[in-house]
Amino acid sequence: MANTKQHILIAGGAGYIGSQMALMLAEAGHAVTVLDNLANGHADAVAVSGARLVTGDIGDAALVGWLLDEVRPDAVLHFAALIEAGQSVREPERYLENNHRRTLVFLDVLTARDAPPPLVFSSTAAVYGEPETIPIPEDHPTKPINPYGESKLLVEQALAARADSHGLRWAALRYFNAAGADPEARLGERHEPETHLIPLALHTALSKRAEMVVNGGDYDTPDGTCIRDYVHVLDLCRAHLLALEHLRNGGESDAFNLGGGEGRSVLQVLQTVERVTGKALPVRHGPRRPGDPARLVADIAKAKRVLNWEPTMSDLDTIVEHAWAWERKRPG
Repeated sequence: MANTKQHILIAGGAGYIGSQMALMLAEAGHAVTVLDNLANGHADAVAVSGARLVTGDIGDAALVGWLLDEVRPDAVLHFAALIEAGQSVREPERYLENNHRRTLVFLDVLTARDAPPPLVFSSTAAVYGEPETIPIPEDHPTKPINPYGESKLLVEQALAARADSHGLRWAALRYFNAAGADPEARLGERHEPETHLIPLALHTALSKRAEMVVNGGDYDTPDGTCIRDYVHVLDLCRAHLLALEHLRNGGESDAFNLGGGEGRSVLQVLQTVERVTGKALPVRHGPRRPGDPARLVADIAKAKRVLNWEPTMSDLDTIVEHAWAWERKRPG
């Protein structure tokens, strides 16, 4: 998309990744319109990019129809979703309603237009469920173990169905652990409540939390703690640009893993936080969380080969350094 200026509609563009995406697009000279109900997003995060914010829900067919007619976007990026796997187990209907059914409304309106614009969908590694192989390739069986993963997989299936019925061109990007922040500390994670490891550790370093609780220390890993694959938010955003370029150039609709390409344990993350911040973290070991696999690491060979994508900022030190700068500056 580097040489073609476009108008991009971002659903869920006031959230963590969506707002960073809006900023990247705006800085590249594209026009950006954000549709977000602000249930979890932040209007001031959209303002950073200068994008236009339309407050509303993707499940509002009349609003979506009006917006598509007015904007006539060249492409659509879909980030709008609830994202907490544990919460989805407690509130399954809420996740299926918000993530799946409202997206179906959005897709119905989008594909009612002649030649619907290409769509890049924010999916998740949670579609795989318990890993059978490590690293996890895209052809791994999709057996989600929580409603969050199920809701995302259902959307992927809906995208494929609308490709057949309406010619929708799409890419589903299966994130592993999104992390980090804008290098200039303009944007970063602001979840309420926060459940992600790196911001929680940084909040502990800032004495906003009394301690870090490590869930399980007896996994079959080198240090006994879970291993996860962290990918910098800017690397994720670049993958969206490359996915749009892939679709615009006639590439096939498909799903792609996005990760850093290597696993880091919980203790490795905490040690990196201590090194970057210069703060010793009080740590308490607790029991395992139900359903936490020992290892989740992405096979990213397909994204490298097809999209020409390479994670260039996803080393753990860079991720933590950028997140630390953000946490010391963030609003509130």
